[in-house]
Amino acid sequence: MSAIYLIKNSLRLAMISINNLTISFTGKDLFKNISFVINPKDRIGLTGKNGAGKSTLLKIISKETEPDKGGVSMPSETTIGYLPQQIVYPEGKNVIEETLTAFSQVNSLKEEIEKLNSQLLEREDYHSGEYLKIIDKLHIAQEKFTMLGGDTSQADTEKVLKGLGFLQSDFTRSVETFSGGWRMRIELAKILLKRPDVFLLDEPTNHLDIESIQWLEDFLKDYHGAVVLISHDRTFLDSITKRTIEISAGKIYDYKAAYSEYEILRVERREQQFSAFTNQQKMIKDTKDFINRFRYQATKAVQVQSRIKQLAKVERIEIDEEDFSNLSFRFPPAPRSGTLVVETKNLTQRYGENLPTVLENLYLTIERGEKIAFVGKNGQGKSTLVKLIIGELEYEGSLKVGHNVKIGYYAQNQDEHLDENKTVFETLDDVAVGDVRTKIRDILGQFLFGGEDIDKKVFVLSGGERARLALAKLMLEPYNLLILDEPTNHLDMRSKDILKQALMNYDGTLAVVSHDRHFLQDLVGKIYEFADKTIKQHSGDIQLFLQKKQLDKLGNIAKKNILKAKPEKQKSVAKSPANSKEIYQRRKIADKNIRRIQKKVEQAEKEIEDLENKIQEAEKRLASGEEIKDGTFYDEFEANKKTLIVKMTDWEIYNQQVEELGAEKEKIRS
Repeated sequence: MSAIYLIKNSLRLAMISINNLTISFTGKDLFKNISFVINPKDRIGLTGKNGAGKSTLLKIISKETEPDKGGVSMPSETTIGYLPQQIVYPEGKNVIEETLTAFSQVNSLKEEIEKLNSQLLEREDYHSGEYLKIIDKLHIAQEKFTMLGGDTSQADTEKVLKGLGFLQSDFTRSVETFSGGWRMRIELAKILLKRPDVFLLDEPTNHLDIESIQWLEDFLKDYHGAVVLISHDRTFLDSITKRTIEISAGKIYDYKAAYSEYEILRVERREQQFSAFTNQQKMIKDTKDFINRFRYQATKAVQVQSRIKQLAKVERIEIDEEDFSNLSFRFPPAPRSGTLVVETKNLTQRYGENLPTVLENLYLTIERGEKIAFVGKNGQGKSTLVKLIIGELEYEGSLKVGHNVKIGYYAQNQDEHLDENKTVFETLDDVAVGDVRTKIRDILGQFLFGGEDIDKKVFVLSGGERARLALAKLMLEPYNLLILDEPTNHLDMRSKDILKQALMNYDGTLAVVSHDRHFLQDLVGKIYEFADKTIKQHSGDIQLFLQKKQLDKLGNIAKKNILKAKPEKQKSVAKSPANSKEIYQRRKIADKNIRRIQKKVEQAEKEIEDLENKIQEAEKRLASGEEIKDGTFYDEFEANKKTLIVKMTDWEIYNQQVEELGAEKEKIRS
């Protein structure tokens, strides 16, 4: 039996067992006697309300925290890669040096291999048992070294860093020069490169842009080990997980389903649970009534004692009360603004003479009623443009805010702008004016601040509570342009859904910076992509935008393959005339087929461009507020959007055909 088989088999059999875990905080059980198993290659999403114990459970599994009772058992060779929300970042190295520290085990194996090779060189007893043992150890070490990426550590490191959004020029920069979000990416890269048996990831997408999230999705989907993650990104969870474990009222509920399917199954379970809870409460009440009624009657003494014992044995059904609370609100009606809300011409922004330009020669028009999204990699200028629009930064060129435009702004770090020494109520009361002051309690109630919550100091609030409080401040005045920079960062699933619905019902203009694909889907009708100091406009929703981005990537790959397929100058090789003629004919046919399919690619591109223009014109008419009397307008609008998806799919197929034909031609040439 080979050493590589033994190693792979040990990984395949690795399993983590969580046994009767109990942990309490401030005298209350966070969870009690919970048990489940993490199987090899499991893809598990942990869910539950904020404070339910999700992060604590990951800490226990990773041995960062000890439970009050119970334990976690796993084979001794099992390795875990744990990414917490809060990280103490190392200093003193550049990006590539710090990331390469992930290969400490590989480096140890390298030293072991060198040591074993030295031992073999010193021995001549080639057939002895001791010599064969050293040979066996060497084989195991070498194969493990290869499995852990020892032969490709530098290339793998660069690949992962680029996947997470770093540029080649970033590799030699000191880690201290990066923000906390980028340093978290370095830590994530190190964990991915360690190739553990189990990933435990706590909100890994919090500081990632859409492209990096998609790259991480692909990485985790193809990974050989198990993945357990906490995330408020529904699309990310649906893409990766196949199992959902909910923590609720100190118990766990295990579903063999991804998040969206789990939500449906959970409603069914909650209905059954609530029905059982109602029936049990009635039984308990009836039993107590019987005991109280006949407690002092001697003829009923035996029955009373029997009911008392029966009641004591009843295992109470608990319902998580917060699951019944609903965050529901509407933004105030937007005052009417001019048709032109924001317009920029030749807009340029740089942070200083010796610093690089962030945005250059930007042309942008936002019209009344539009709902748009700013997307792109971090550091490409999305938040910078937002700050330019609200007047926080200096700029060159022209930036015009339209007539009667009133801007409501939610900053990415809005919660940090709250006065921590004020109460929840004071936070709103200090800025409210006029009649709205009488509605402060109602507004706070809509954001789940009720009863004693309104007297809490801001410094004791969680990140999600602070985010809700900051959003509540936007309710104090009617705005007709809402600019929201990463508004969902600290919100749970339910809060995000309610915010999204409120924004869909909002009758003003919306510009939102977000990397949450599910949040953006159906909310915005136009995407502005930030890259290379400028922006590119895309009509349609986020799904259409991402499909087109994927097709662009496939198109670039196809073009590269076509270039590779072009005949290169070769040294003359003697061939028979018949063979040369046959090769010439086959290559001629291949060229003809490639040209034929390329014409289809060009035709599809033209049709796609025409359809995008038609859709864009239709969206402008819808945004202008004009009365549309043409009965076929909406049917044509929807038909064009559907046709666009079909044409883009055709374009992808044609490019794949070109790629395949190019590969065939390359074979003929060789």
